Amino acid sequence: MKNEFKDGFIANLPIGISVFAYGSVLGVLCTQKGISLYELALMNIFIFAGSAQFVMVDMWSSPLDILSITIAALLINLRYFLVGASLSPLFVNSPKKDKFKYMHFATDESWAITMQRLKNEQITPLFLFGGGMCIFLTWFTGTFLGFYMGEFISNPAKYGLDFAFVAIFFALALSMFKGKEDLLPWFVTALVAVVFEYYFEGKLYIVVAAISGSVCAAFMKREERVNG
Repeated sequence: MKNEFKDGFIANLPIGISVFAYGSVLGVLCTQKGISLYELALMNIFIFAGSAQFVMVDMWSSPLDILSITIAALLINLRYFLVGASLSPLFVNSPKKDKFKYMHFATDESWAITMQRLKNEQITPLFLFGGGMCIFLTWFTGTFLGFYMGEFISNPAKYGLDFAFVAIFFALALSMFKGKEDLLPWFVTALVAVVFEYYFEGKLYIVVAAISGSVCAAFMKREERVNG
């Protein structure tokens, strides 16, 4: 009998190596921000979203600006509404409770591999779940290893780790670039971020810039439908 959970797990292992690597960077950054291992573990379990976790760690301060952190994480993870919708064919013959059980472990990586496999053969949600668990375990292990490594790294700038957050998000942003239609929303986002970061204290610029860029993109799509 075909073990789709195992197939999904194995299919995601090559990507799991890179997930492990940048997870270890997050662990190191957590030690520099004074985040405890317990807090990191809870973040991994209940948030489990690499890009959102990097933003949360970057915004971590004393006292915590919980509202700004929450809004920023929600905005970054809005794409999972589209991810969930695109996976509907996978769950068409499954009870709705399966989607609630498995979607928490869905990631950009396991989603992409699942969608590719779905084009060529019939699979069940267990394939997605297996892939998600692979990413979860490699991410969890990487962040913990990085956390313990961070205790011995007093100066992250010496090893270039202070630039890790910027580098990872730059790579993520480039992977999401679709063409010239993205130029204006990206420009608006960058401009708003620079202006708000200059004139306002804290991390408000992240939230405002994200909303501004999203509104700009939505307005452009609306104009495209009206004129097209």
